Amino acid sequence: VEQACAQLGRELIRVNITVETDEDDLIGGFRLVNGETVWHNGPVIEALQRGAVLLLDEIDLASNKILCLQSILEGKGVFLKKIGKWVAPAEGFQVFATANTKGKGSDDGRFIGTNVLNEAFLERFPVTFEQEYPSAAVEQKILGKMCKDEEFCKRLSDWADIIRKTFYDGGIEEIISTRRLVHIVKAYSIFGDKAKAIQVCVNRFDDETKQAFLELYDKVDADFVMPVDETPTIWYNYG
Repeated sequence: VEQACAQLGRELIRVNITVETDEDDLIGGFRLVNGETVWHNGPVIEALQRGAVLLLDEIDLASNKILCLQSILEGKGVFLKKIGKWVAPAEGFQVFATANTKGKGSDDGRFIGTNVLNEAFLERFPVTFEQEYPSAAVEQKILGKMCKDEEFCKRLSDWADIIRKTFYDGGIEEIISTRRLVHIVKAYSIFGDKAKAIQVCVNRFDDETKQAFLELYDKVDADFVMPVDETPTIWYNYG
């Protein structure tokens, strides 16, 4: 959605949904400004009035408080009852939502915290697109934007493709995403060591899965030298 808006020159307003997200967060509410209470539009109203694209990210983390958006999802605008004002959607206003579970929750615990969403809410979304992982060629192009080592990018993509096929066949319980590959090439730019970069980026998995991933990459890349395991656990965000 972000890339499509960038290409089309459309304004995008993104809202990251959590279980705590409520009507005040989305629609707006009164805020204390210089000792006075002033109405402040929420991101949904801003997008509605400006004809922007509204992205509700991780919608399946939401509680039933998300139902405050029903009329907006029907294209009818919304009545701001706290200030007695009707807001109609401006031309171009659109709503997109992303989720990992289609609003059905996560029984296997892989997406812990997700909820089963109200069926009436889900019915307000006319179409659903399933985003598969990119093809090997596209994935290599993505990695190539951050790493000039084309051979390394190809091997990473091949490695991830094998892991995904094994995952879909039920052979393993974890998967390597495109985002995880991006983490690896970024780590490679920091450490200058392929083995080190892969190791620190798969350390988040349990020991058995991590070892399986490393051994599989060892088969994909003949020049790969299995790294020595390091016990301390520290999470790092590139920022």
